[in-house]
Amino acid sequence: MAIVLVALNLRTAVAALSPIFDEIAVDIALGSVGIGLLGMLPPLCFAAVGPFTPALHRRFGLEPVMIAALAVMIGGHVLRAAGDSYAVLAVASAITFAGMGAANVLLPPLVKAYFPDRIGLVTSVYATTMAIGATIPPLVAVQVADSAGWRISVGMWSVLAVFALAPLVVLAVRSRRREVTADEPQPVALRGVWRSPLAWSLMIVFGLTGVNSYAMFAWLPAVLVDVSGVTDGQAGLLLSLYSVTGLPAALVVPVLAVRLKNVGVLVAVGVLCYVAGYAGLLLAPAPGIVWLWVILAGLGALLFPLALVLINLRTRSHEGAVALSSFVQSVGYALAATGPLVVGVLHELTGSWTGPILFLAGTAVVVGVAGVVVARPRMLEDRRPLR
Repeated sequence: MAIVLVALNLRTAVAALSPIFDEIAVDIALGSVGIGLLGMLPPLCFAAVGPFTPALHRRFGLEPVMIAALAVMIGGHVLRAAGDSYAVLAVASAITFAGMGAANVLLPPLVKAYFPDRIGLVTSVYATTMAIGATIPPLVAVQVADSAGWRISVGMWSVLAVFALAPLVVLAVRSRRREVTADEPQPVALRGVWRSPLAWSLMIVFGLTGVNSYAMFAWLPAVLVDVSGVTDGQAGLLLSLYSVTGLPAALVVPVLAVRLKNVGVLVAVGVLCYVAGYAGLLLAPAPGIVWLWVILAGLGALLFPLALVLINLRTRSHEGAVALSSFVQSVGYALAATGPLVVGVLHELTGSWTGPILFLAGTAVVVGVAGVVVARPRMLEDRRPLR
């Protein structure tokens, strides 16, 4: 219950604002730049908070820090709803995303701590729940804002976070101080995670998958209108198709990763789906077939749940999972935040979508190279430092 409810809260604040920007703009001046800044805040906040989470975990423990992260999220939700200026809205959003960033890092170790024998299954459940949490707000935000006001539409997600607190408090009360066994590395031995080829390779897989996803969510409708000639409405439906395609992958991939002897097969499938989807958009963008290329590009995002489950599969200890999760997600989200900007700049410089699409296809090839390292059955604690 704790894992599922936390996962359900990890994207609600991200998806709750954009559908009702027009309603918010009646009370608070936003502007294009302001909206763009709000759109960049989630990955930037995730990246900023990640490096500090392991220290908090070592000082206070897994469950208490997760409870604190949810409390921060609740405060951010409420403050966003009560804000009367853009500055308050932006600061409150940053607070909310900071809580989410800490919870992002701690969720894989929470799975490893309580379900070490069912890592794939539980990771698939929470990865799917995260996707559902990102899907629900756009479906109801406008209706709630029209009937009860935008402040209720923004603030109501704090109630969902309150529900997640209950099972976490129970876990915190029942938990005992975990003794460090002789074969479990001391925290000090994990401070050099940034020197691990495995950590860097997994971060590249995670971060470049994020580059593709953030870029596609920002630019896919414009790409489809220009290269395929579809209408704005059709482009919006195709963006929804791109998003929904990730749900089956989130459900199946972690389970397969645990059972397969070589996860390189999954990496290869993800990379090939990306390349095939982008090649189709460039070479055969006809409206009658473009849906296939959108689905293939969406399937490439199977690398995201794969990276999440590998955080646990490539660590021997609880401390190792915390350290690897912090590094992969903090640096990875910082990298992911550049995706929409790079694609936009390339389009502006070239005047076409060929350059941006080739850039995204190139990132997929880099993921394939990093995937060779990730696929090797080596553990973080057994790492060979980078020279």
